Amino acid sequence: MAAEISEVEIVKPRNDKREYRRVVLPNSLQVCLISDPDTDKAAASMNVAVGYFCDPEGLEGLAHFLEHMLFYASEKYPIEDIYSKFIAEHGGSTNAFTSSESTNFYFDINADCLEGALDRFAQFFIKPLMSADATIREIKAVDSEHQKNLLADVWRIHQLERHLSSGDHPFHKFSTGSWETLEVQPKAKGLDTRSELLKFYENYYSANLMQLVVYAKENLDDIQRLVESKFGAVRNTSRNPFDFSGEPCSSEHLQILVKAVPIKDCHKLKIVWPTTPGIRHYKEGPCGYLSHLIGHEGEGSLFSVLKQLGWAISLGAGEGEQSYAFSFFNTEIELTDAGLEHVDGVVGLVFKYIKLLHDSGAQKWIFDELVAIRETGFHYKDKSKPMRYALDVAKKMQLYPPEDWLVGSSLPSKFAPDTIEKILNELTPSNVRIFCQSKKFEGCTNLTEPWYGTQYAVEKFDILTLEKWVENAPNENLSLPMPNVFIPTDLSLKNVQEKVKYPLMLRKSPLSRLWYKPDTMFFTPRAYIRIDFKCPESNHSPEASVLTEMFTRLLMDYLNEYAYDANIAGLYYGIYHTDTGFEIFCVGYNHKMRILLDMIISKIGDFEVRPDRFSVIKESLRKQYANYKFHPPHRQAMYYCSLLLEERTWPWNEELEVLQHLEPNNLSLFTPQLLRKTHLECYMSGNIEPNEAESTIEHIEEVLFKASNSPSKPLFPSQHATKRIVKLQNGLRYYYAVEGSNPSDENSALVNYIQIHQDDMKMNVKLQLLVLVAKQPAFHQLRSVEQLGYIASLNQRNDSGVHGLQFIIQSTVKDPSHLDARVNAFLGMFESALYEMSDEEFKSNINALIDLKLEKHKNLREEAAFFWKEISDGTFLFDRKESEVVALRELKKEEVVEFFNNHVKFDAPQRRNLSVQIYGGLHLTEIKQVIESPPPGSCQITDIFSFRRSRPLYGSFKGGVGHMKL
Repeated sequence: MAAEISEVEIVKPRNDKREYRRVVLPNSLQVCLISDPDTDKAAASMNVAVGYFCDPEGLEGLAHFLEHMLFYASEKYPIEDIYSKFIAEHGGSTNAFTSSESTNFYFDINADCLEGALDRFAQFFIKPLMSADATIREIKAVDSEHQKNLLADVWRIHQLERHLSSGDHPFHKFSTGSWETLEVQPKAKGLDTRSELLKFYENYYSANLMQLVVYAKENLDDIQRLVESKFGAVRNTSRNPFDFSGEPCSSEHLQILVKAVPIKDCHKLKIVWPTTPGIRHYKEGPCGYLSHLIGHEGEGSLFSVLKQLGWAISLGAGEGEQSYAFSFFNTEIELTDAGLEHVDGVVGLVFKYIKLLHDSGAQKWIFDELVAIRETGFHYKDKSKPMRYALDVAKKMQLYPPEDWLVGSSLPSKFAPDTIEKILNELTPSNVRIFCQSKKFEGCTNLTEPWYGTQYAVEKFDILTLEKWVENAPNENLSLPMPNVFIPTDLSLKNVQEKVKYPLMLRKSPLSRLWYKPDTMFFTPRAYIRIDFKCPESNHSPEASVLTEMFTRLLMDYLNEYAYDANIAGLYYGIYHTDTGFEIFCVGYNHKMRILLDMIISKIGDFEVRPDRFSVIKESLRKQYANYKFHPPHRQAMYYCSLLLEERTWPWNEELEVLQHLEPNNLSLFTPQLLRKTHLECYMSGNIEPNEAESTIEHIEEVLFKASNSPSKPLFPSQHATKRIVKLQNGLRYYYAVEGSNPSDENSALVNYIQIHQDDMKMNVKLQLLVLVAKQPAFHQLRSVEQLGYIASLNQRNDSGVHGLQFIIQSTVKDPSHLDARVNAFLGMFESALYEMSDEEFKSNINALIDLKLEKHKNLREEAAFFWKEISDGTFLFDRKESEVVALRELKKEEVVEFFNNHVKFDAPQRRNLSVQIYGGLHLTEIKQVIESPPPGSCQITDIFSFRRSRPLYGSFKGGVGHMKL
């Protein structure tokens, strides 16, 4: 029986040259085929319309557990981990996730290797093997994932929302699963988890509930033949789609104010209304219209008013997870300390703005403006990575008809005031749930959420109370937004005279240097601008570092009301503190980019400190520093590793101490000093002509350096700051052991870093090949086999051109010293595998890495990031990929073995090793043993800064202006 080819035309962007086809296999599996002859990567995504809403009672997390188990092995490929190994060895990656109503599996791979990957992937859905041994191991992995999330506020508050819903609705469920739900509880009821898992798979995984996307370079007919041969055997039981209709919240769960205690120091307010799912009206876009207005940040907006009152730091509004059955419309506000004291006023203003929308009625001009923005965004959409694209389309296939598989709900086309009014009528005081998180509620709660242990209290309120909040709310000038002046109207492409492959230095002066790269690949009306302000005063002390951070945050704050429309219209910007000053970037449609950039520069030139906004930003930054101690242990380990290796990085606790004493006057005095001496490193690319690029920089120089009141002067050559990296000693194993900063966190963590070399083409490719070959075996051994923790990875590390590799593991099972020993044991096992690698395997790995190197940039932003790193590191190897390919083609297996023996294996003579160990609540006994009895042959670091001062530094690739390596 032949597959059915649909005649329906899939709506696609005007500039999209890819071909699409909808196919339904005889087993009712729906497939979207995507042919892209220019792609370097193939990809696939299988969406199964079965999620954790289907978990049986008493087996919470079973759907998620099944997602994990399908990766192990199959009847056709019985060797454990063979799928992930094949993908990794052919330049690809793989992942999966489980949501409420679906589970999605996806991968990408070098384009020539798709058939082998698809054959292994298809076995997930044909005849997987789920052995008893793997079952127990993967329950532990699921539990480790849950342990990782236990102290994460985003998981805790989301589960609290579910907990406070109807117990007979699947929204109420606990989604992740744990050792308790998948092993202890089933066993107590006489259930065998593996048997229940197999039953769940047999009953629910049916081809008619699956949607597959395959993205490949072959033509549609060839891709179709491949799909038919691989997925035709997926079983179809004609299972009816699941129906989760019914309201998740009864009257008991409405008109409630929930006060919850978070882990981090924050004040967050979430106002939630159960609403009609927007997807039922996706052509009319009512939720998009309302979220645009309620979440607006321009003049007269809800956020603007809350900000003027000093009550809010950020605001977002929109619909929650997409489902045909039910939905929630959320308004989330991060509050200041003052905002927490006025929660009733904040809620009152939200409802006042909703009343304004009622009174104003649905505005066609606003809807038309949104449509214009969305249409431009769709038709000029950047190309994304094939795996990401396949995943996005597969998710849409479950929800939308075939013609809208690419569009989804992104292109509303019908103005329907009644539909907008219908959703607006659901945003009422009688239908609301209010969740407020703050440490201030500690000691004021009487309830505990069972899965994450969140402390909370519930207060019921009546409509009269909320009406009083609205009545007493400040009488501020709330208004609808003005027309958006940043919507691009000129989308024409510039005529590029010279088809250059790499950036060229277009302009150089004592004040700045401009690198320019016209768009010769993507042909979109977009540009990319990055300007790095090198300021010697920015980072010479913890105080200078904090003041520079305050300066950049205040700039963003001052610009927000004006520039918010630019973001809405697809023109994005940012101002960030760097190691040597601060950076500005702009990316998006080029038509009105200059207007935005000129405003940013004028704000820098006219900068002044507003005491009210200084206080708000200071409060926000103080909480950020203070919340460092709640970071998960693996992030703490990475932080300490950077602090040990980077010559001039200030610890967060010193910056926090400095911050406490800063006042507006300190920043007023500091800013002229910051800008007094500076040099601009600039990069411009995309749909922009050389004369435009030059005139932009000339204008910036005029404003900042040459105006009569300008504070800025050129840098002397001696003042160019560089970022330098500590050089570890050959043959010595350093370790830094410290208790985790959150006593409540039972997780421990390890970063085992092996420093190898400073940027060198031949050494680079040896390291890259080694990591390509070892990455998946490391994950399989340390996570899947030994079950050391959910987070277990091997990656390359590049610190300003100093290359190495690092293992990262987070665990409740074993202490960091044990984890360190297991990393070294893995390297011993890997040594054997490396020696035994056949010439054919070696050649295959070389080719896989070459394919990765030759992969084309997908969009302007990706290309710019690559070239900018070369500029910012001072290496300027714009042809790096091509040069590394040449080095790879000459590489011999013996050289890689020698590289491993000299630099990586445990007793390598030139091995430079740093082990950063974070000891969590379960392993405090072990840290005493490690400190009192250091491991043989190791050197304990007890003082980070004494260690940094005692070590030599790698040289920098950067010289002064005119002395750069070009």
